[in-house]
Amino acid sequence: MRCIVKKTFEVAAAANIELIVQIKDNQPTLFHQAHEITAATVPLNAVASRTRGRNRDERRTVSVFDIGDKLASTDWQPYVKSIIRVDRDCYTRNSKTGLLNQTTETAFYAGNATFTAIRAADSVRGHWKIETTSHYSRDVTFAEDRSRIRTKPGVFARVRSFAFNILKANRRDTLPQDRYRAALSGIDQILKLLDTT
Repeated sequence: MRCIVKKTFEVAAAANIELIVQIKDNQPTLFHQAHEITAATVPLNAVASRTRGRNRDERRTVSVFDIGDKLASTDWQPYVKSIIRVDRDCYTRNSKTGLLNQTTETAFYAGNATFTAIRAADSVRGHWKIETTSHYSRDVTFAEDRSRIRTKPGVFARVRSFAFNILKANRRDTLPQDRYRAALSGIDQILKLLDTT
């Protein structure tokens, strides 16, 4: 399946919605063009940020580029108005040796409007917040990625979503611990969690 579908941009345009979509390397032509555009063009604006954690120090630079007519010979010309480049330098400390390991990554995003760098940075970070607080948590708690359910998987996904939301609303410990506690307590105790009166 293609990473970016032009229909997504068409729907966003029809609904008058601004859209930022990541360009991945399984979209090689657009990925290469984004790389060339950002290498040869001065950004409209850029913003730098830094996040420090326990053993991690990440520095990001978000730059927004106006594409002008650089995609004129492609199918993407009517859809993409700007390219956003996110450069990440991450330093992770090895707890055993105390040494830092550096990784560098560049990600490209296509936008159907011209964004400020601050707004683009907030949108990209907001996406990853959803990824880490919802999708990652659901995978750790319910092992969704390892699910072998092939018959009506959407039904089971909704059941897991329902259970995940109940656990989050009644959170006392880590989600896996709360799930374990709920499994041991039986259906009557789980139904009490739903009682809002």
